[in-house]
Amino acid sequence: MKVLLNPQQILERKSTLFSVIVAGIVGILAAPIIMPHIFHGPHIAHIGLHIGGMTLAAFLSVLSIIAYLRLRTKRLLFTAIAFGIFIGAETAMMVDATWPTLYDLDVLSLSEVGHLLTFITLGLLALGVFRND
Repeated sequence: MKVLLNPQQILERKSTLFSVIVAGIVGILAAPIIMPHIFHGPHIAHIGLHIGGMTLAAFLSVLSIIAYLRLRTKRLLFTAIAFGIFIGAETAMMVDATWPTLYDLDVLSLSEVGHLLTFITLGLLALGVFRND
């Protein structure tokens, strides 16, 4: 009985792809972010929200990249770039939630960088939606 999936099967089955992305992100973030804050009550919930946002952004990025590679439209390209930027926004906001003021960029806090990247994401999504291909 063969249980292993090849990469093509993972990309075709969205539930399997989502599981792989969740396991990958939680696995990568477990030691540096999740474990040190596990007993910090509401703080870990705040971090968890950003991890969830990052996971959804990564999943949507992979799906939009797959769709772009199949159809090659500019609308899907803008969508893929937008979700990729949203991963960056969630990363910036998660780092800011985990270590506030530690990684501020001169006059910009990471929270402001995250909000700026979120605004860029919305602009690119709007560009993709209203574009006539």
